[in-house]
Amino acid sequence: MIERTVFGEQHEQFRDTVRRFLDKEVAPHHAEWEEQGYVDRSVWTKAGANGLLCLSMPEQYGGSDADRLYSVVMFEEIARAGFTGLGFGLHNEIVAPYILSYGSEAQKDRYLPAMARGEIVGAIAMSEPAAGSDLQGIRSTAHDAGDHFVLNGSKTFITNGWHADLVIVVAKTDPSAGAKGTSLLLVERGMPGFEKGKRLKKVGMKAQDTSELFFDNVKVPKANLLGDVNRGFIYLMQELPWERLQIAISGIAAAQAAIDWTMDYTKERKAFGTTVASFQTTRFKLAELQTEVQVARVFVDRCTELLLEGKLDTATASMAKYWCSDLQCKVIDECVQLHGGYGFMWEYPIARAWADARVQRIYGGTNEIMKEVIARSIGLAAR
Repeated sequence: MIERTVFGEQHEQFRDTVRRFLDKEVAPHHAEWEEQGYVDRSVWTKAGANGLLCLSMPEQYGGSDADRLYSVVMFEEIARAGFTGLGFGLHNEIVAPYILSYGSEAQKDRYLPAMARGEIVGAIAMSEPAAGSDLQGIRSTAHDAGDHFVLNGSKTFITNGWHADLVIVVAKTDPSAGAKGTSLLLVERGMPGFEKGKRLKKVGMKAQDTSELFFDNVKVPKANLLGDVNRGFIYLMQELPWERLQIAISGIAAAQAAIDWTMDYTKERKAFGTTVASFQTTRFKLAELQTEVQVARVFVDRCTELLLEGKLDTATASMAKYWCSDLQCKVIDECVQLHGGYGFMWEYPIARAWADARVQRIYGGTNEIMKEVIARSIGLAAR
């Protein structure tokens, strides 16, 4: 196996910290959270107390001013353990960075320290019933009413939506301008007209609260505009490389965990008088899967280095997202097969990983959209 060089000693020490937190505060409860459809709110404040939230935010806003490799470690450890109910990644490395990058000083002071403590849970509302990967097709509107906007519309598939205290809402402030008329609004729990719908029942990621959100003439103060009016689509595009790389990072970690579980299982499981691992078809299949995961991990680590250097472009991140999420699904499916009938039993982690993995090819932009982005980057565009 190729030695990974992207992490330093402190990152590996932090990995131990994350593992201890997950073993103590998450492992005993995650199965129960899958049954109830959401994690207990207390895990957010416990994560905040342990310094696991908003790591990359400056210390003046309650963060640790840590480089993004610490967040990479968190993505990997949560994926390795299969604790997909935790919405920390989106909170830490999507919502908080938007506020840091585009928010006013007052917004950063108001929201980021509370997010770092786990007192405020963050979400971002892009997808709508009729607009998923095509963000230009959103229909939610925010009408300028002087000192506030009047927000109307609905969102769906919103991660952390049910727990959320703060939601970055993507809305059209100038519907006639297409993508150039999009803005980002900070909508808070309790604003009149802001309602949360039912928690959605999903095939996988059952402990991750995912919900519908509804906005009926919500008065959003102008002070809650994130960045400049009609610049929202540009902001979204600027953050895409990191958001898509996060999916690739988690995908490879989950695929490696599946291989590790399957190695252990096949060494113990016996068939026809010998272990399943002793069959050539098993050994060759696992050798193939490990090779593919190793190749992908080298690419993802290189993408991570480019991110830290400020050189990761959207097309390369799209390659990582598409390739790694496809590979994750392939690897886990093959590992289910090697588990036989037990691979289809929910109490086995491989079964839950199989159900959890499928959405990776959809969210963050479908893999078909990723291929379109890549095609355009090499000079191929639809006519």
